[in-house]
Amino acid sequence: QVQLVESGGGSVQAGGSLRLSCKASGYTGSFNCMGWVRQAPEKEREKVATIYMRGDGTYLASSVKGRFTISQDKGKNTVYLQMNSLKPEDTAMYYCAADSPYRPCLQSNAYNYWGPGTQVTVSS
Repeated sequence: QVQLVESGGGSVQAGGSLRLSCKASGYTGSFNCMGWVRQAPEKEREKVATIYMRGDGTYLASSVKGRFTISQDKGKNTVYLQMNSLKPEDTAMYYCAADSPYRPCLQSNAYNYWGPGTQVTVSS
């Protein structure tokens, strides 16, 4: 059974930084993509960042470009989201997701596996 476990969420003041981690277990081989999706109360789910696990390609939403970075531990199905210069509008539940059923996976919003989420709260 595949499990994704996120960590690193919390509360921070605007301008601060947080680093989210997501480790997958129960999966043989490498996912095609892993990523982060966030959802704030009463807002639509937003794809934040995706990384191609079998290479170096990444995707970052325009709302986080220049502030967030996604990276991976090669071969370990582990991804990180470094979030700098955080803004109150970044407040949301952040979900780790893995293994898109569509190709190319960097452009996909669909994933087969999801973590339970970690809360990020940014105060002004």
